[in-house]
Amino acid sequence: MDNQQLARVRAIALALPEVNERERHGAPSFYVRDKKPLCYFHGADFAGDGRLSVWCPAPPGDQEERIAIDPQIFFAPTPSASGVFSSWVAAYVDGESVDWDDIAELIEDAYRHVAPKKLVAELDAPR
Repeated sequence: MDNQQLARVRAIALALPEVNERERHGAPSFYVRDKKPLCYFHGADFAGDGRLSVWCPAPPGDQEERIAIDPQIFFAPTPSASGVFSSWVAAYVDGESVDWDDIAELIEDAYRHVAPKKLVAELDAPR
């Protein structure tokens, strides 16, 4: 697993209010208040494709929109047997062409989708 990409994802996720990290299914995972999944970081051995990726829950239509904009970076993760991940959006975070602003936006949009309104308001409050 590439520590540089994980460190960047970790910095983005943990900067959001009340986000914590724990391991889930052998992968670093980030949660809002240790309950709602925010994103999963998957290493090169996860899908056997040698790629690093981050998977995030997404509001309706977001998956399709992001994939249409940049199908080389964004993709629909394989749903679990129970359908989890079917509406999530994933992004490759390896290679030269990663736009970390896009990855930060993806993670923040996921946060806005899963976090309680109070935490979203905290995120939006002037600093």
